Amino acid sequence: MLEASQAGAARRAPAISLARRVAGTASERFDAIVIGAGPSGMAAALRIAQAGRRVALLEKHSLWGGLNSFYKRAGRRIDVGLHALTNFVPAGTTGTPLARVLRQLRLDRAQLELGEQSYSQSVFRVDGSLVALRFANQGAMLREEVARLFPSARARFERFLAALPSYEQAGGVHDSARRQLRAQLAEPLLEEMLLLPVCYYGSPSENDLEFGHFAVLFRSLFLEGFARPRGGVKTLLDALLERMRQEGVQLFLQCGVQRILEEQGRVRGVQLENGALWSADAVLSSAGWCETARLCPALEPRPPAPSELSFVEIYHVLLRQPAELGLDAAVTFFNDGDTFEYARPNEQQGAIDPRSGVLCAPGNYAGQQDPAEGVLRTTVLADPRVFFGATDTDYSGLKAASIERALTSAARFAFDPRPHSVWSDAFTPRTIARFSFHDNGAVYGAPRKLPEGATGIHGLGLIGTDQGYVGIVGAMLGGILQANRMVVAPSLSTSP
Repeated sequence: MLEASQAGAARRAPAISLARRVAGTASERFDAIVIGAGPSGMAAALRIAQAGRRVALLEKHSLWGGLNSFYKRAGRRIDVGLHALTNFVPAGTTGTPLARVLRQLRLDRAQLELGEQSYSQSVFRVDGSLVALRFANQGAMLREEVARLFPSARARFERFLAALPSYEQAGGVHDSARRQLRAQLAEPLLEEMLLLPVCYYGSPSENDLEFGHFAVLFRSLFLEGFARPRGGVKTLLDALLERMRQEGVQLFLQCGVQRILEEQGRVRGVQLENGALWSADAVLSSAGWCETARLCPALEPRPPAPSELSFVEIYHVLLRQPAELGLDAAVTFFNDGDTFEYARPNEQQGAIDPRSGVLCAPGNYAGQQDPAEGVLRTTVLADPRVFFGATDTDYSGLKAASIERALTSAARFAFDPRPHSVWSDAFTPRTIARFSFHDNGAVYGAPRKLPEGATGIHGLGLIGTDQGYVGIVGAMLGGILQANRMVVAPSLSTSP
């Protein structure tokens, strides 16, 4: 995959010259080691290298990107993870997560070729009719829609927006999001319609989440918004890889960590799966809280149980664009009924719960349409226990049946992609675990977060989803902040 003889297109050259595989068991010494080459790990490693430190970025998989990567099949490049880049703001806007990431990493915004969404929607089937709450970037459409659908709640919603915790305040707000929404909005259907996108795009907890976490997600999705890099997630990853190459980051692929070395409460480095001992005074792990604890049993505080929420997603390549088939929204969050249940499917529901889910139409972002083919991605909740418990013989049948159930349910909120399909593929919790190494195939980490990423071991920090930051932009910002705190300017940190 990464052989020099297969250099290919110019855009791929930086990746090939950057990535290496580990040979032998030689000892190495680095200023910092970063575990996991997802967006948070790539951003952290780049930030450390920019400060002139020697940094190793270790990735167990054969490809970078983590939960937001891509693969090739049937002559097509398929995105995994990225539905949309959240936290979108117009060029020139300062002080926001996207602006901070671009500035700290010295990324050229023009390289990302960001196309804004048309609009997105939270759609509920209520008494047999569809009710759609539409929203677009920067919140104006959302305000108009709330006033149209819930006129009696308009003033309460404006007060809710005015009092919403900022990004800086959110980490200290631990009350129930459902309780806060009920108290401030007093409009049950509106509460459910706001929770649906927030949960699907970032909650590891069943049926509720901390209001501070909700506030971060709400700002990212509703008050900033969605965009998509032209060409998908690879465009963003290529930009990061090029910057990493320029700054001297050493990226090692197929390089798993067997354990994190710790002595008397201080990190000493890592032992690789091939036995090599690599030393460093700082180790930043994006493997996940639960997964990092297995690598370092001395880690405190003890991690919570991993999330039991996971997903099945179906990717359809279509003969026509979704807009030509009646779907103009970039992202459609759907729910059957006036109450949204966000939980692992129960035994009666089986492997999936198709009553709610997400429809993503990449072609409904500005400048993103492929004139030859359209794409529709359909996502629903899944029970990882059922997929992991199936034998290899039963798994393919279980997967096929789940796909049909999911598509039949989702078709009631848009169009049925099956008659228009050229090619399709799908992944399950089992697929997610295989390529991300996350317990239960969980996408959003542990239900409880560590906003500062402090582990109780000097020099060992968490980055990524278990910091509580949202989406790709949030993950990168979390990696940057942790790199600054632990390696770039540790004297300014209050951490031990």
